[in-house]
Amino acid sequence: VQLQASGGGTVQAGGSLRLSCAASGRRTFSDHVMAWFRQAPGKERELVARIFRSPSSANYADSVQGRFTISRDDAKNILYLQMNGLRPDDTAVHYCAADRTFYSIVVRPPTPAYWGQGTQVTVSS
Repeated sequence: VQLQASGGGTVQAGGSLRLSCAASGRRTFSDHVMAWFRQAPGKERELVARIFRSPSSANYADSVQGRFTISRDDAKNILYLQMNGLRPDDTAVHYCAADRTFYSIVVRPPTPAYWGQGTQVTVSS
């Protein structure tokens, strides 16, 4: 199983980026909780957003609520994170993750079965 994250880059404050995470190695990930984490230098990895099967299941960190939108296309095995209104404190390496259980996603430190390789997001002021 592989998770391949992409879409990171450098933007100015107020800009937007869309991250993608392509999952492979299983016929479907529809039975998995999918999530985005991020880790800034010197800080712990934090949960940004998670989603199970339906958009209504999406849950966000307070710091990104109203600015970021997580979504998934289970037909294509792709997870997305639309990031709008980016701020300098959003600068971090962003990772996608997947697991069958919510617990593995929300526990600290997180222990999902699968991690993507990370994609850098840099927001300049």
